[in-house]
Amino acid sequence: MNNSPWLDEVKWDANGLVTAIAQDEKTQRVLMVAWMNREALQLTADTGIAHYYSRSRQKLWKKGEESGHTQTVAELRLDCDGDVIVMQIAQAGGIACHTGRESCFYRRYQQGGWQTVDAVIKDPAQIYRA
Repeated sequence: MNNSPWLDEVKWDANGLVTAIAQDEKTQRVLMVAWMNREALQLTADTGIAHYYSRSRQKLWKKGEESGHTQTVAELRLDCDGDVIVMQIAQAGGIACHTGRESCFYRRYQQGGWQTVDAVIKDPAQIYRA
């Protein structure tokens, strides 16, 4: 693994992770928020495809490795504190969420509760075949 000095500018948390936001490069809509470790960020920069670190599965994963809904990265940015990455991405298939929706942010607070406001584009059972 390439030991790139630019990675040292990232303020990794106690678990060696940094928050990563995937934002549609055209609409600017936030599609998802996930985590990256050093290897995921390096792979993202090297390949131009978003890679993340799954805290629940404790492993590196390439977005779309199962669904085919990869994220091609147009731009990587680091915030002023060095603890958040924002990626401008092109989302393959128009689906970023494992629920089959465009964005993981498909619920809006209204009338005292969370209301689902975005439709499912594709049934997750058709995306993730066991």
